[in-house]
Amino acid sequence: MSNGVGVRRGRYLRGVIALGVVAVLLVAALVATVGSLNRDVYSAGGFVRQYLDALADHDTATALALPGIRPSAADLEADGLPADLPDTLLRDSVLGSLTDIELVSDEAGTGESSHIHTVTYAFAVDGQKSEMAFTVERVGNVAGVFDTWGFVTSPLAVLRVNVLHDATFTVNGLTLDTRAHAAEDAPVSFSNQAAYLAFAPTLYTVSHESVLLTAAEQAVPVVASGAVDIAVDAAPNETFTGQVQAKLDEYLDECATQEVLLPSNCPFGIEIDNRVRSAPEWSIADYPDVALTAGEDSFDMPATPGQAHIVVDVQSLYDGSRDTRDEDVPFSVGLSVTIQGDGALAIQLR
Repeated sequence: MSNGVGVRRGRYLRGVIALGVVAVLLVAALVATVGSLNRDVYSAGGFVRQYLDALADHDTATALALPGIRPSAADLEADGLPADLPDTLLRDSVLGSLTDIELVSDEAGTGESSHIHTVTYAFAVDGQKSEMAFTVERVGNVAGVFDTWGFVTSPLAVLRVNVLHDATFTVNGLTLDTRAHAAEDAPVSFSNQAAYLAFAPTLYTVSHESVLLTAAEQAVPVVASGAVDIAVDAAPNETFTGQVQAKLDEYLDECATQEVLLPSNCPFGIEIDNRVRSAPEWSIADYPDVALTAGEDSFDMPATPGQAHIVVDVQSLYDGSRDTRDEDVPFSVGLSVTIQGDGALAIQLR
């Protein structure tokens, strides 16, 4: 009888010990799991990785839902920027390629700043290797176990775009008008500027292409928060120059139809002291070549040389002899051009 009791007690003890071992192992696994999650997923580096992965996946909704993602009005105003910057560029279609994301460092502050971390990641933006540092802070926890984080400094950039000699530009395939967010009573300007919130890191390809103006494409890698200045120099293209050349040639040809020595409102003419015996015949021997550069409020062509040609019979007042003046007459002409609201050119000779 006693032997049976002893056997049962032995089995019971072994069962209790086994359960205790299993419980210890489960607790250890749980602690390890919590530690692993806090180290990888719920760490400062893991929080920043969520942001970068969202950009890599073109998932702007997830990126914009992260705490501290947007700059405060005070931070924007401190940088001389308006507090109501448009979200136009905060869309999936504008994001470029972000690959090869790797954690470089995760450094915690000391003392009272120990809850603040500086996290640096390496990555490739459209194939170009770069790095970006992020400042984040511990903002709480979940169930008293998992840390939660937020950005101390917003990772968003501000693209401050100055379109020279026009108002529109194209960024990563999206065409924008810098005047879209201007005040209704804002005067029309020869050049225009606007600022937009934008994701970083991203490569922004900026250009301008319209019927009359072209700006060379430029790639702007943005790998830091804060303002980035971009100048888009919209210059006259061949169509623009060709239209002005045609208008200038037409004007000079019209001047050449006047059968007088000094055609009215024209840049060429000739004075002859002798008696004119025939109607002067003008033609244009060499048209000025139009080359336009940007001025303060128009595209300008400086005084440019050309050659008119005259044929006219004259008689000497001295001895009565007759002769034919058949010669080139040099002249120069300059002009200014503006593009009107309907796209037509307004040309002012000077």
